[in-house]
Amino acid sequence: MIKSPALFKSTEITTMYQSLLAPINSFLKCPTPDAWIEKATQPEQLVTLLIDHCNCELKAAQTAMFMVRKYAVDKESGQTLIEWAKPYEDYVYKCIRDANFPEKSIMQSSSLTVKNGFAHGQDLVDKMVRLIKEEFHHFEQVLEIMESRGIPYQNMTAGTYAKGLMKMVRTFEPAALIDKLIIGAYIEARSCERFAKLAPFLDDELNKFYVSLLRSEARHYQDYLALAEAIAGEDISERVRLIGEKEAQLIEREEADFRFHSGVPPKS
Repeated sequence: MIKSPALFKSTEITTMYQSLLAPINSFLKCPTPDAWIEKATQPEQLVTLLIDHCNCELKAAQTAMFMVRKYAVDKESGQTLIEWAKPYEDYVYKCIRDANFPEKSIMQSSSLTVKNGFAHGQDLVDKMVRLIKEEFHHFEQVLEIMESRGIPYQNMTAGTYAKGLMKMVRTFEPAALIDKLIIGAYIEARSCERFAKLAPFLDDELNKFYVSLLRSEARHYQDYLALAEAIAGEDISERVRLIGEKEAQLIEREEADFRFHSGVPPKS
């Protein structure tokens, strides 16, 4: 087992974040394998790590937007969400590198109209809009770090982790939405766990950045899980267990392509 250096210099901060990470480590069905940490901390993997991290932040925002558009808001509000995302998607998919990212202050749940007939619509909108703003902000932060290090953004194929989890989604409602929310909780929890695992091995700038992400990622996991429980209106522990077992299988399987959420690198 690899031994990591201290994550935090202050004992007070260490205690605070240990408390934050404890429920996440309990929620996940397996820890990130040491072999992945060893691969991720190799200097030659930094470019892949940062680019894929950047893509993950965009994907997280897009996924939250899709759920809001599909389940919670009217058509006009759906278009508003598309406009929020356009500069980020133009940057990634259309290679428009001078895209002007919008001020996060315009991204308000109050500017969206919740559809009638969905009791949890406003709660979904409120939690997801906050998540969307934070994920877009994180996307920009990763880009700034890359630019400061002379790392140009480049297209990269997505990993198979999220696709593997989405195969678990049931085909009828509200079960499909509940499963998507549970999956969202696992992705955010795993991200938080990996940020904490990686941070001690990274340089000061990346260490501080990854530590700064822990609180928001932990809250995202909690928000997703709380929404799933509220919408289900019944015990979802069995569904959480099944999806968690699938998530662990994806994390522990051997996977050749290194990504932020990839499995165990093959032995050389």
